[in-house]
Parts: sequence; C-alpha cells; structure tokens
Amino acid sequence: MKGTRAALRYAKAILSLAKDKGLTDIVNNDLLLINKTISENQDLEMMLKNPIIKSSTKKTAIAQIFDKKINAITKDLINLLIENKRLSLLQVVATEYFTIYDDLKGIEVAQVTSAVPLTKDLEKKILMKVKQMSGKKVTLKNIIDPSIIGGFILRVGDKQFDSSVSNKLNSLLANFEDNHYISKLN
Repeated sequence: MKGTRAALRYAKAILSLAKDKGLTDIVNNDLLLINKTISENQDLEMMLKNPIIKSSTKKTAIAQIFDKKINAITKDLINLLIENKRLSLLQVVATEYFTIYDDLKGIEVAQVTSAVPLTKDLEKKILMKVKQMSGKKVTLKNIIDPSIIGGFILRVGDKQFDSSVSNKLNSLLANFEDNHYISKLN
C-alpha cells in the first residue's frame, strides 16, 4: 500500500508521544473515531485525498468535524500531516497505530474471512481457541468475502489457516490437473 512506510513512522511517533503522556488509549480511541468517520463518509475521504483541494480547506473541515471530540496529541498529528501535505495518509497512519498499539498492549488480532457474517456463538468459540493458542488477549475482525463460497480463513499474526470451500476446490482442481497430466505421459 502506498505510503505505508511513512504512515508507520508517523504512527510510531504519535504512539511514543502518547506513551510519554500516558494517553495511548485516548489517542487510540481518537483514531478509531477518525477512521470510522472517514470510512463511513465517502465525500470526506475523497476530499482528504484530493490534491487539488487546499490544505486550509481540509484543515477547516477536519476541525469542524473533530475539534471537540479529539485530544490535543491527535490534533497535532493531523496538523503535522496537513503541514507535510500527507493528510491523505491519515487512515493508513491510524491503521498502523492500531497495529503497534495492539502489540504494545499484548493484544492479538484474529482476522476471520467468511462468506457470511459470523454468529456470536462462533465468534466466542474462535476467540477462545485463538486465545488458548496464542496466550494473549484476542480481538476478532470478521471480513465478509462471498468469493470463498463457504468455510473460513483464519489469520493470526503471520499464521493462516484456510478452510474455505474455494481453497478446497482449487486444491482439488490442481490435483486433477496434475493427475491428468501424469496420465498423458504414460
């Protein structure tokens, strides 16, 4: 993703500053609010990423939306991004912050991709199993992707378990093609 390295540097800097002031949780909540607001408002997202719109206009819009709702550290981050003409990275910075914040707090994020939303009961079972495996506090992120047809893909850290129907069909097809090729050789 474009700008990820720069976003990580901003995220590390803001986390360090927030840690020094004992405000890591507050900044995390601020960035969650900002990320959610931008994700839910396509016009806002397009405006922030548009290089033609002046920085002063973007700053005014951000101030009107978030000024009373966020901490001074978060405001300083936004001002720094505006000053450096990097405001388009705000959501990426937030995402990077969430990752290093979770690591700081010892929280493991389990990402489950499924064709349909998980039931609450299944979420609890997955959370308990991942917690047993990792020994850490776990949060669950469910991504809906109908293309996997059924089953699920569980990703925890750098480990992935693919139990999707589409994966099994692809494996079956690959085995069939290998066997078909081998039978032609004989």
